[in-house]
Amino acid sequence: MLRNTPIPAVEIRDVTLNYFTPERETLALSNITLDVAKGEFIALVGSSGCGKSTLLTLVSGLMPPSRGSIKVDGLDVTAPSPSVGFMFQKDTLLDWRSIVDNVMLGAELLGLDRRRARLRAETLLTRYGLGEFMHSLPHQLSGGMRQRAALARTLCCEPDLLLLDEPFSALDYQTRLALSDEIAAILQAEGKTVILVTHDIGEAISMADRVIVMSRRPGRIKSEHQISFPSFGDKRPTPFEARKCPEFAQYFQTIWDELDLHEVH
Repeated sequence: MLRNTPIPAVEIRDVTLNYFTPERETLALSNITLDVAKGEFIALVGSSGCGKSTLLTLVSGLMPPSRGSIKVDGLDVTAPSPSVGFMFQKDTLLDWRSIVDNVMLGAELLGLDRRRARLRAETLLTRYGLGEFMHSLPHQLSGGMRQRAALARTLCCEPDLLLLDEPFSALDYQTRLALSDEIAAILQAEGKTVILVTHDIGEAISMADRVIVMSRRPGRIKSEHQISFPSFGDKRPTPFEARKCPEFAQYFQTIWDELDLHEVH
């Protein structure tokens, strides 16, 4: 008897995207095929302009592909869905709303139960060390705290899939390292499926279960790397601990060699 094969959280099949302007047609993505398992954390890396963020936009349903198909939890993606959360490079917190009201914003826009959303928002902010700041305004928080609030806003709608588009890029290096540890722990505890776009190879290796290297435009999948740290033992190291493992340097060199050095930022 055949065993049932689990449905991937994300199924991308032969996806191609063309941009059209009055002057020309641009092929942005070409024949992308990729599965993401439920609960898996993958990272997309590649040169600037290779289509990493564009691919996230397609998965989110904000834009359709020119050809091919995308499914989330077995359903065709035709529009944005509450089951998919999108966290952008900037926190985009509204200056005139308190932190708790900012965290509730997505739930309000989706028409979710306001009382449940507020309880969820307060719980998340307390869990992520922002309980005493939930009635503060965004300008009263540090950059790292604002990004934690932005993550809480994304999770407040209880999505199954999280799309992270360079969420640490606006932060200084020390804050990025500390926050990557915090967010990795949060996402592991939440049991979410995650697709991270980043220019930072070290960030990708230290956080993800699998790193996908994309080619220069038109973006294609160039290679895939399953990430593990056997030297650390059975437990997954934190991102900071992973950077000290001998496997980290090996992965870094391999992925670095696959990227066009003139395009890596």
